[in-house]
Amino acid sequence: MQTLADTIDALLPQTQCARCGYDACRPYAQALAAGACDLNRCPPGGEQTIRALASVLRRPARALDPACGQAPPPQRAWIDPAVCIGCTKCIQACPVDAIVGAGKRLHGVIAQECNGCGLCVAPCPVDCIHLLPQPADSDQRRAARAAINRRRYDARQRRLAARTAAAPTPTGPSPDVQTALARARALLAARRA
Repeated sequence: MQTLADTIDALLPQTQCARCGYDACRPYAQALAAGACDLNRCPPGGEQTIRALASVLRRPARALDPACGQAPPPQRAWIDPAVCIGCTKCIQACPVDAIVGAGKRLHGVIAQECNGCGLCVAPCPVDCIHLLPQPADSDQRRAARAAINRRRYDARQRRLAARTAAAPTPTGPSPDVQTALARARALLAARRA
């Protein structure tokens, strides 16, 4: 059975940009369903999303909250290959895994997967990421993109959770480090003697 939060979440653009003040679209939808926040905090959704939320929540539509920023135009990230140093900070910031690359290697944006959130821009230490304007999508295309963004975000969250769960809990130095420390201590003791 679909909850009110599910219905609200389906109306959001799923950019996962956090401009609303929540970590992602789903927590914002849950807060809206609980009546804990205002419905005018989604800049990527703009006035169209505010009107849809107002209809579902039976609240009056309000202008976009300026504290959340302006509604961005349709955009996609592009990484300048002549400037990228391969730091991976953009990869870590992308909520939908639309950036590919490896440490100290050139990164690239999968243009059709980029949701234009811009979260990759700020962490880049060399300012090689640019947001390029894109043509506006139809309402049908926006809804399809939102569904894809949600699936990619959810998949990323599952992958990160599995990685965290699989990571060994540090219990002290590894056996190799302990052996190296013992050798270093023995050498120091021999020098002092």
